[in-house]
Amino acid sequence: MGVHRCRKCAADSVINMPQHRLALCASHFVEWVEKSTLDFIGKHRMFEPQDRVLVAVSGGKDSLSLWRILLNLGFHADGLYIDLGIDAGCAYSKRSGDYVRNFAQNLAPDVRLHILDLASAYGRAVPELAGRRAGGRKKLCSVCGLVKRHEMNRIAHELGYDAIVTGHNLDDEAAVLFGNTLRWDVEYLVRQSPVLPGAALGLAKRVKPLARFYERETAAYAIVSNIDYIEDECPFSKGATSIRYKEVLNSMEAGSPGTKLQFYYSFLRARKKEIFPGYDRPDLQPCEKCGQATGIPGLCAFCRLTDPEKAGGQ
Repeated sequence: MGVHRCRKCAADSVINMPQHRLALCASHFVEWVEKSTLDFIGKHRMFEPQDRVLVAVSGGKDSLSLWRILLNLGFHADGLYIDLGIDAGCAYSKRSGDYVRNFAQNLAPDVRLHILDLASAYGRAVPELAGRRAGGRKKLCSVCGLVKRHEMNRIAHELGYDAIVTGHNLDDEAAVLFGNTLRWDVEYLVRQSPVLPGAALGLAKRVKPLARFYERETAAYAIVSNIDYIEDECPFSKGATSIRYKEVLNSMEAGSPGTKLQFYYSFLRARKKEIFPGYDRPDLQPCEKCGQATGIPGLCAFCRLTDPEKAGGQ
């Protein structure tokens, strides 16, 4: 195969995207990613130029690229890093946090990075919290997700941010959608969207501005933009079902470029037509301790998990 030329200027391209029938040089690729992100934010009414948004950063390519994109677009975007205390023999959380701190050092003085150390705040990190319950890796990933959702929501509300912004890409969203469709998990299918609106009981708006980009595209943006990021995956992600789903979708994509994008966009169009009419979300009520929304009486799942009085009872 010969060298692809940039569609905009005929210079050598840095990326060829057959799913878009588009090849671009470095400068025009960055321009395309940032404009596409801005269009996606506007199309789904994620947030307004005057809003304050909190970017959940992990040290990986997606979240750090997203933070850079939003700042380049002129949004007021601060970062939040949650140190989950994951070691697994490779100091994963510590190294991830180092990448986030190094990235933040080069930002404007008015851009803030908030850091939450879970072990310092609650006495136990994610592995210890998950260790109180049976279930192995799957349970640890479940606890990790629970902790991140609760704390992102809490911090966004306490600090007055208008939205929580995460770096989920198209590969992530398509894999989740694939799994939920295989199981016909209506509760999750109804809720899967680039935007989860805020609501009463302390639920902050959550948005995914990169959901229309392939993982390969966000990685290319990070490389072209000289963003230094942790390349390792979480050591506990090995064997995750979502990885198998991604492999299946990648195989389909290789044979028919654009499959993942079409799958995701077709779902979003169907979702607008209320493909599951009559489905009602369970009634929510405030947690007796933290006040966040929960579907069970008394304490929410996070407060029950972190309650020191129950530390030895589960």
